[in-house]
Amino acid sequence: MKKVFTKTPVLKPVPFHYCPGCGHSIAHRLVAEVIDEMGMRGKAIGIPPAGCAVLAYNYFDIDMGEAPHGRGTAVATGIKRVLPDRLVFSYQGDGDVAAIGTAETFHSANRGECITCIFINNGVYGMTGGQMAPTTMVGQPTTTSPGGRDPKFHGHTLKFTEILAQLPGTAYAVRTAVHKPAAIRKAKAAIRKAFEVQMAGLGFSVVEILSPCPTNWKMTPVQAIKWIDKQVTKEFPIGVFKDLSAEKSHAD
Repeated sequence: MKKVFTKTPVLKPVPFHYCPGCGHSIAHRLVAEVIDEMGMRGKAIGIPPAGCAVLAYNYFDIDMGEAPHGRGTAVATGIKRVLPDRLVFSYQGDGDVAAIGTAETFHSANRGECITCIFINNGVYGMTGGQMAPTTMVGQPTTTSPGGRDPKFHGHTLKFTEILAQLPGTAYAVRTAVHKPAAIRKAKAAIRKAFEVQMAGLGFSVVEILSPCPTNWKMTPVQAIKWIDKQVTKEFPIGVFKDLSAEKSHAD
């Protein structure tokens, strides 16, 4: 029988520690496949977060560094400036990117650092018990907002990718998801585009990925997938918010 699907060598042959139905494993696979297909395995450097994916260095068979909570893009900036020919990406959750790391992410983008931020949005603080995050939707219950997020008390849901898209240093900003096959294929294409934009020296790129978190959403994996389709994508529309490479191609 002909083998038509295999594991990319960029992922180590070890089991993931993630909860059943978690989107991190899919996102890891997509990042690894793109690195392999671009022939960048020897030049890729990843920066894991201080969150659920803190152990990402156990899974990617590439150079990996660690960063203090929220400082992923800052560490990635330093590495990229010293090694400008490398493919450098941070892999961060919503709290890492848009709460404790707001300043680092915002100013890395504003400076137009040629790095890529893979931004996993599951709407809660997954590793620490499901507390409310900047991306928690209005009405969504969490361990610190059991009655649902109230904008008058907790503030409004933060759509950080749209904000980053407004900055002149941002070259590519997109929101994707990993809850169904068609969305997964588009997410992979977006990751590749982000890496290509980086290596072309166009500026900062961010790929937001809507990811299920069944454990902290108190749902089954199937329910979590349906929740993304019915609710999450309404609050966080999937799409490209900025693409300088497309604008450049059109101008040419």
